[in-house]
Amino acid sequence: MLFPETKYLDFKFPQPQYLGAKYIHRGWIAQFIPENANTILDAFSGSQSIAYMFKQLGKRVITNDFLNFNNVIGKALIENPGYTLDNEDIETLYSPNNSPEEFNLISSLFSGLFFIDEDADFADSFRSNVHRLKNPYKQALALTIMCRSMTRKVTMGHFAHTQALVYASDPNRVKRNRSLARPLKDLFSELLPQYNAAVFNNNKENISFNENVLDLLPKVDGVDLVYFDPPYCNSHADYQSFYHLLETYVEYWKDKDFINGTKRYNPKRYSGFDKNSEVILNFQDMFEKSRHIPTWILSYNDRSYPDIDTILNLIKPFRDVNIEYKTYYAGRGGKGSVAGSNEILLICNPK
Repeated sequence: MLFPETKYLDFKFPQPQYLGAKYIHRGWIAQFIPENANTILDAFSGSQSIAYMFKQLGKRVITNDFLNFNNVIGKALIENPGYTLDNEDIETLYSPNNSPEEFNLISSLFSGLFFIDEDADFADSFRSNVHRLKNPYKQALALTIMCRSMTRKVTMGHFAHTQALVYASDPNRVKRNRSLARPLKDLFSELLPQYNAAVFNNNKENISFNENVLDLLPKVDGVDLVYFDPPYCNSHADYQSFYHLLETYVEYWKDKDFINGTKRYNPKRYSGFDKNSEVILNFQDMFEKSRHIPTWILSYNDRSYPDIDTILNLIKPFRDVNIEYKTYYAGRGGKGSVAGSNEILLICNPK
């Protein structure tokens, strides 16, 4: 069912740069949301673009991701009832590093790898000042914009390669993407108005969680619909390897090992949905723990593991399923969005 126009549709989600983001599919997904679904759980929220769409539709949104940097986006743009960053906040964030002996993680780990010294120092200085913003939603918004600024500095927008500075010094690549060679501070300043303008209050008590979905599902009640967009095994499912730097920056860890050429933190958080050996049992557990939620919508892809027939067999003991397909006519990166593959929505209703 299509929704009537609402004033919230005038707000714009800042375009993400995130593997597997459903940003380009949000209109397609919206038409399958029942109008009487008043509270919606986005269980694997990632970039938060679909949770934001639910908020625009006037729904009460419960959003969740097991990575905290994604949860912070949820705090900033979904849970946040209206707090933005003003000039005084920016002056605070741009102040000198107030504790350089404590806030030097990016410089010590990633300077010379993903950032030049000046940008790494700025990132540490900025991080040292985030806690000086007394409002938690302002803090979340500041971290959200900085994380987005960092992805703009890196070719392909992720941190699973070691060629960032090589690409940033290549005139041909910079000509195609000048952000590679721009100061991190300038990118933040440019993005700031877009993110401030994206903050709005839909007069619902929205909330963002940072939990494994299998732990969260038994604890949520009053949910009318759950939207599942799990990692697509066989197609860039290891988000921790691609976005480890952002998680490190938000958490600002001092008790992790940092391994391999990209300095990924170790040990990783447990996902349960990024390894072929685990994913089928965890899908089964997830569906079992969702019995109390009337309607499920699952985003999937026909290049993923397990195959669609296996997924359907896991769902059918619990729900009747309608299937919708959307074909990729041009590749968007990742085996799950190559030309000719199909994005799939499984619309799961009570029997």
